[in-house]
Amino acid sequence: MTDLEITPSLWIPASSLAWSAARSGGPGGQNVNKVSTKVDLRFDLAHDTVLHRDVKERLAQLAQLDADGRVIVVSERTRSQADNLEDARQKLAEMIRRALVRPKVRKATKPSKGSQRRRLEAKSQRSAKKASRGKVEW
Repeated sequence: MTDLEITPSLWIPASSLAWSAARSGGPGGQNVNKVSTKVDLRFDLAHDTVLHRDVKERLAQLAQLDADGRVIVVSERTRSQADNLEDARQKLAEMIRRALVRPKVRKATKPSKGSQRRRLEAKSQRSAKKASRGKVEW
């Protein structure tokens, strides 16, 4: 297995990745009973030295982790083990790319004076409308 390219300047070494194959369910006839095409790709997030701590935390929230702190990516899309391995590698790369993006910090804002005034006027209009629905005295 080769290194995994995330961006042109960021590569995950192949030594951080491990994969295993298992029998896949779904369509495929007798092929599913004989050939192990499902791929489980594992990325050792806890011992990785390439990614920044913040990126690791975001990736841990995005991904499914096992008990040892490894990211698990499963692929059983095709009937080919090699194609499923490449699909799992691409899924992992996309997950890491999403974790690289820092979320925008939300700035607390107040409602404007005009919006507060409009809200209170609408409330008083609704209140007056509902109050006028009461029982009529003769």
